[in-house]
Amino acid sequence: MATVGRPGAPDAYHCGIDAAMDVIGGKWKVLILWALEGGPRRFGALRRMLPGVTEKVLTAHLRELEAHGIVSREVYDEVPPRVEYALTASGVALELALRPLGLWGREHVLGKAPRTSPTDIP
Repeated sequence: MATVGRPGAPDAYHCGIDAAMDVIGGKWKVLILWALEGGPRRFGALRRMLPGVTEKVLTAHLRELEAHGIVSREVYDEVPPRVEYALTASGVALELALRPLGLWGREHVLGKAPRTSPTDIP
């Protein structure tokens, strides 16, 4: 089995799931993707949607997701400055890939009935 080195780490990825988890690992990254699924959001809106996340952690996770090409950051030349975060095409593809996992968790962990529409967010 071929392996690809992790950026900045001596060990290697063992499979695609391992590589994907390196990108979305952490308590808040998947929830950030969920929050951005509805469209571009400002930092304050993201913080309100994710109670419990600190400003420092949200900033760090947004930077990491941006570095991986999952989230884009657009700065508008306004006073006061406005910054919006949005999913890139790669981020949309990742969010779509995570939906079945969310449906599984909803049904098997939370014990709730599956959603009727594939576009429903778990």
